Amino acid sequence: MRPSVSCVFVCHDGAGRILLARRSAQARDEPGTWDCGAGALEFGETFEEAVTREVTEEYVAPPLEITQLGVRNVVREDHWVAIVFAVRVDPSRVRVGEPHKFDELTWCTPDDLPAPRHSQLAATLALLPPR
Repeated sequence: MRPSVSCVFVCHDGAGRILLARRSAQARDEPGTWDCGAGALEFGETFEEAVTREVTEEYVAPPLEITQLGVRNVVREDHWVAIVFAVRVDPSRVRVGEPHKFDELTWCTPDDLPAPRHSQLAATLALLPPR
């Protein structure tokens, strides 16, 4: 196996709230947990193109601003390099775009997160700049 590259994104409203999705029963892993979004980088895409495609697919709302936050090396039963982004979106446009992956969305602050949380969420949110 070889590591893959994933673009992980923490969508936010620009006013301190972040968007989390509850993973559905059909999710690839950890169903029922709350997580930010992510998707694989496709051959030939820039990071920004991948983030734009994935945010639009998952939440229907196109990104208004994309900021790279950092990189994580994630090794579990699989292995991927996660390029992490903060993505500002318009909350009025956000809705579940992939109901086979997510069954609910919520806006929250980083210090008031719903539970249970995906095992990778804390490490991803640790890359957010302090408020």
